[in-house]
Amino acid sequence: MGLKKSAFMHSKDQLPYLGIGLGLRREIASETLRSDKIDWLEIVPENYMRIGGHARRRLAKARAKHTIVTHGVNLSIGCADPLDQNYLDDLKALLDYIDAPWFSDHLCFTSFESDYMHELLPLPLTEQAALHVADRAKRVQEFCNRPFLLENISYYMDVPGSEMQEASFFARVVERADCGILLDVNNVYVNSINLNFDPYVYLAALPLERVVQIHVAGHSHTDTHLIDTHGAPIIEPVFELLQHVLERCDAKAVMLERDQNFPDFVEIENELDIIRKMVESTYSCKTARNICDSTIVNDLVAPL
Repeated sequence: MGLKKSAFMHSKDQLPYLGIGLGLRREIASETLRSDKIDWLEIVPENYMRIGGHARRRLAKARAKHTIVTHGVNLSIGCADPLDQNYLDDLKALLDYIDAPWFSDHLCFTSFESDYMHELLPLPLTEQAALHVADRAKRVQEFCNRPFLLENISYYMDVPGSEMQEASFFARVVERADCGILLDVNNVYVNSINLNFDPYVYLAALPLERVVQIHVAGHSHTDTHLIDTHGAPIIEPVFELLQHVLERCDAKAVMLERDQNFPDFVEIENELDIIRKMVESTYSCKTARNICDSTIVNDLVAPL
């Protein structure tokens, strides 16, 4: 007998497969909503909570055409302040309006004593911090009444006082909270170069069965670091990480992130096509293997 599935893993089984998505950004909204290369959209909820006017009309158009999920930046799941109930009320109202199948935010903190930092700041990788974040994530998921995902962030220094590796910390949080993962493969690659670790070892330490959504993006270079800008084409090593992850998890959605330095929209559509071919090819192979394995098992147990 297999182990009993957790509540989150049971809910993941019921989630729809969305396909290949793109972030709904004001600068490319018209092209995005006209494109036939996009299956679903992701929005930054803070841009659409308690607003009207053009932004709300844009959201209504998007909602009429696509499934939408949210990816927040202001939840500050890792901060020491109490959870902001007004923020959660507005977030839940938005999630209910768009009927989002899930929602996400970053595994980080963005505020201190109610002051917003305008940055996604890394947490100390300690057992105490993991338990603190997991408790808050669990409460957020229960309040919003839909699956909640946490995303691995890019960061540029090891946090003082850390007691474990980032992947172990991430795994501890999501398993304790019984929530899901939004896996950003570009962030894994950027961090692996900047902080000198093997990205494949990092991925092996994660509970990839909890991955619901994947982000893939480009980055920029300085003299000393890679910077997660979402403003450049995806490079081959990031595509290779994406392929590796697709072969090892059953993600419900893959999204291209492009937030600045927007090229001609056809270039964005070309990247979406590449991602789609990777996903469809990988999932077709996995389906074929599953059918083959099932046939072998049935032959082995068939009565003589």
